[in-house]
Amino acid sequence: MRTYEMMFILKPDLSEDDIAEARERLQTIIADFGGEFLKELDGWGKKRLAYSIEDYSEGIYAVWHFNGETRTVDELDRIIKISDKFLRHMIIRLEE
Repeated sequence: MRTYEMMFILKPDLSEDDIAEARERLQTIIADFGGEFLKELDGWGKKRLAYSIEDYSEGIYAVWHFNGETRTVDELDRIIKISDKFLRHMIIRLEE
């Protein structure tokens, strides 16, 4: 298993329940595909975006570390792309 860092930006107008649901969904995917959630780095929270994305000037940032296989990353990428709760995301493999 490899270690990955995932950064994602949620829409700023989501309710606390929607935010919790989105985060829980990602953690469930990591676990279901044989991965392991390691930690959340400094909760960045709501920040101003460098440029507007989908008419939003702010977003709720989060940075996570997790262990997983390529299929874990592929499924996270697929789910985030079809969800209407996320503005942007990026997943990178960390060097060992």
